[in-house]
Amino acid sequence: MKKVILELGNLNDDPRTRKVFAGIAVICLCFVFAAGASAQQPDTSTPTFTAFEVPGAATGASQGTFGAGLNTAGAMAGVFVDANNLQNGFVRNPTSGAMTTFGVPGGQNDTHAVSVNTAGTVAGFYSDASFTNHGFVRAAGGTITAFDAPGAGTGSFRGTYGINIDTAGAVTGYYMDANGASHGLLRAASGTMTAFDAPGAGTANGQGTQAFMSSSAGTTVGYYVDSSNVAHGFLRAHGGTITSFDAAPGAAWTSAGAINSAGVIAGWYSDAGNVYHGFVRAASGAITTFEAPGGGTGAYQGTIATCINTAGAIVGYYVDAGNVARGFVRAAGGAIATFEAPGAGTGANQGIFPQAINTAGSIAGWYVDASNVGHGFLLTR
Repeated sequence: MKKVILELGNLNDDPRTRKVFAGIAVICLCFVFAAGASAQQPDTSTPTFTAFEVPGAATGASQGTFGAGLNTAGAMAGVFVDANNLQNGFVRNPTSGAMTTFGVPGGQNDTHAVSVNTAGTVAGFYSDASFTNHGFVRAAGGTITAFDAPGAGTGSFRGTYGINIDTAGAVTGYYMDANGASHGLLRAASGTMTAFDAPGAGTANGQGTQAFMSSSAGTTVGYYVDSSNVAHGFLRAHGGTITSFDAAPGAAWTSAGAINSAGVIAGWYSDAGNVYHGFVRAASGAITTFEAPGGGTGAYQGTIATCINTAGAIVGYYVDAGNVARGFVRAAGGAIATFEAPGAGTGANQGIFPQAINTAGSIAGWYVDASNVGHGFLLTR
C-alpha cells in the first residue's frame, strides 16, 4: 500500500489521483483571514530559510518531515513519517521552534495534521486499523475531538477528511461514501455538520465534491468531478448557492484550492495534455491564468498554485522539464519570483513543495533531498 503523503513525492502521478494529504500539493493549507496591509508593500529584504526535522522522523527514502499549515503567528502543522513508515502529526512553535508531536487515539495507522488556526487549533484526519479515515480537531492544549460525517463510508480509504480550519474553529473538508464518491463537508465549531454536493457532481467512485477551504465570509471553494470524470472548480456562497467554473476553455481539470478574505481564489488546472497551469479568479469572476518561469510543458509538468494570502500573493511550485519541483511566489500585480531550498535534490520528483503563505508573507512546506527524504521548511523575511 502506498502511503498517502508519499504519493505526493512522485510528480509523475497525476494530482487528481492522489489522496488528500498528497493533495496538499494542490490544496491551500494556510490561514489567510487577518488583515495584512503591510504585505501590500514591496519587500526587498533578504529572506531567511529555516529547515527543520521533527524528532522521531526517519531518514529513509519517502520518510522525513512535511510542513503543511501555517497560521498568522507562524505556528506550523504537518506530518512526519517515522521508522515504521507511519505518519504522525506535529505542531511547531513559531518562537522557539519546539515540536509537539501527536497521534489521534485510535489512529492505528496514520495521523495527518493539515491546518492550524490563530488559536493553535489543528484540523486534519486519521486512519484506523481498517484504513477508514476520520476527521479530527486538536485544541492548542492537546485535547483531540474526532468526528465522522453522517453518510461517510467505513471501508478502506473511505470516511471523513478534515482539511482547513478557520479563526472560529469551523472545519472545511469532505467525506467519501461507501461507493467512493465525495461530498463537501462544513463542520461548525459546535460540531454541527453540513454536507453539500455541487450541481453536476458525479456519484461513482472517484467522482463527487471535495471542499478545501472557506474564507472569513463563509464562502467555500474546491472542485467537483462530474459523471464524465472531468473536474470543475466551485465557489459556494455562505447561503449555499454554488457557482461552477473552469479555469480555461478546454480545461480537463480545474482545482480551486484557496480563497482569501477578499474572495480571490487561487488554484491550478490541467489541459488536454495534462500540463499544469496556475490561475487566479477575482471576486468578480474574472480569471487570469499564469505560468511560473521555467515550468515544463510535458505531461504532469507546469505550474501548481497552492495558497493565497490577504494581500493576494500566491505561493506554489512548478515542475520543470526534468520533473524537479521549484518554488514560486506571485505578487497580486502578477510579478513572479522563484526560489529553491538549500539542500533540495535536483533529480526527478525531488525539489521544494511550498504549501502555505500567511499574512506576513512567510512560507511553509517541505523539500525533498537527493536521497528522497523530506524536510520541513519555513521561509521568513
